[in-house]
Amino acid sequence: MPTYTLNVNGKRSAVNADADTPLLYVLRDNLGLNGPKYGCGLGQCGACTVHVNGEATRSCLLPVSTLAGKAVTTLEGLGTSTAPGKLQQAFIDEQAVQCGYCCNGMIMTSAALLKKNPKPSEEQIKNALAGNLCRCGTHQRICNAVKRAAATV
Repeated sequence: MPTYTLNVNGKRSAVNADADTPLLYVLRDNLGLNGPKYGCGLGQCGACTVHVNGEATRSCLLPVSTLAGKAVTTLEGLGTSTAPGKLQQAFIDEQAVQCGYCCNGMIMTSAALLKKNPKPSEEQIKNALAGNLCRCGTHQRICNAVKRAAATV
């Protein structure tokens, strides 16, 4: 089994994995990072979203062998439970999470949006999040959280 050196959340880590192992499995199983979730395994729900070189990417579709020289950021890289990032804090303040399963994808997608567009309109927020599924129906609270985070820029 080959060894890959990954740059995840600013730390370099060596992992042993088959070349076609999805990044999601490496993050969860090898590195113990539980922010990205397994949802559909098809890149359709967004639960596994991470940033690769700043771009929101579905980690369930990305083979570990394609990540040489790329920076990966997970939900854990945005803040901690004791010092959440501004977007994470906005989700807390707006009580935007119910079951929490979609939260990783919603936050990671929103973080990528705010990096490109620090003051998005509600329509731009909704368009950015359209590919992320939430069965609990907290979409309005999620939009409010993104707007709250944008207001703190």
